[in-house]
Amino acid sequence: MHENAPILEAKTRARQGSRYARRIRQAGGLPAVVYGHKQEPVSVEVDHQTTISMLEHGERVFQLAIDGAEPQLVLVKALQFDHLGTHVVHADFARVDLDERVRTRVPLRFLGTAKGAGAAGAMLMHPNTEVEIECPLRDLPEFIEVDMTDLDVGEEITAADIRFPSDSIKLLSDPHAAVAQIRISKRAVSASAEAEGAEGEAAEGEQTAEESKE
Repeated sequence: MHENAPILEAKTRARQGSRYARRIRQAGGLPAVVYGHKQEPVSVEVDHQTTISMLEHGERVFQLAIDGAEPQLVLVKALQFDHLGTHVVHADFARVDLDERVRTRVPLRFLGTAKGAGAAGAMLMHPNTEVEIECPLRDLPEFIEVDMTDLDVGEEITAADIRFPSDSIKLLSDPHAAVAQIRISKRAVSASAEAEGAEGEAAEGEQTAEESKE
């Protein structure tokens, strides 16, 4: 699946430290480190816009070409964000091969319209939108589909209910963790009760008025 992973150009960083990393980011680069396979870690920089664009399209595996050398297969292991949690400021790449079992988090893609979504006051929630898995790199999916069609009010879909696209994939997340659930809003229930109460009072008032006329 990842034999044709996108190529990402990188160049080694001669200097390290927060001051130089800041200069790299200001120039449109993204500081990163490459490690694994019993080789020395290498500090590099990649193009920030290109890298983020690939990540936003679900890419997690790259052919990293450092200083024009033969590309090596790497997996994104960690991303560091700024203090606001909005911008990626550093990336960790781990050297891998296609048959190596890797651990990583994969986003979930929810499909279908939940059966109970149309109920009065129904709230469809996704407490978890990704799961942690382990599998051979060649079987690593970009996302995992979750069918919500049969989900009704008061029910939930847990990580254990997810059907993986390959038997080689092992779930590492808590199997009891909910990924989709439908609950009735207490506010909606309260509003409905108040409305029913108001209608009852109005009906009683009308009846009293009629009796008075008599």
